[in-house]
Amino acid sequence: MDTPSFPENHISYRLHIRVQQPVRIVAGALGSCNFPPGEYAYTGSARRNLQARVARHLSQDKKLRWHIDYLLAHPQVEVTGVETSAIPECRWNRALQGSIPVPGFGASDCRSHCGSHLKMIRPT
Repeated sequence: MDTPSFPENHISYRLHIRVQQPVRIVAGALGSCNFPPGEYAYTGSARRNLQARVARHLSQDKKLRWHIDYLLAHPQVEVTGVETSAIPECRWNRALQGSIPVPGFGASDCRSHCGSHLKMIRPT
C-alpha cells in the first residue's frame, strides 16, 4: 500500500487492519496476545511528520518497536486502509465503536485511560 499524503493539521491516524486467521503474537511487555479473525482499527498519533509514521507502519522492513509493529509483522495480518484526522488520538479512539481484544495494546503511554488503541470492529 502506498502512503498517501495528509493535510498538515492532521495529527492522528487510524490503520484499518484485517486479521485473516487466529493470530498469536508476543508484543513486548504485554506478552502473549491473541487476535481472532476480523476487522480491526488501530488509532495512533504523530505530532510531527504523520506521513513518515504511517509509512513506517506500512513498511515490511522495520525494527519491531511498538505493539502494533508485532501485529503488523504477522503474515495473516494486513493493513487495508488508512485515515487521518485533526482530532486528538485518544478522543478519536474513544469515539470509535468496537471491542477491546487485548487490554493495553497500543496504549502504554495513554493518559486518557482508553484501555486500548486497537479495537475489533467486526469479527469474521
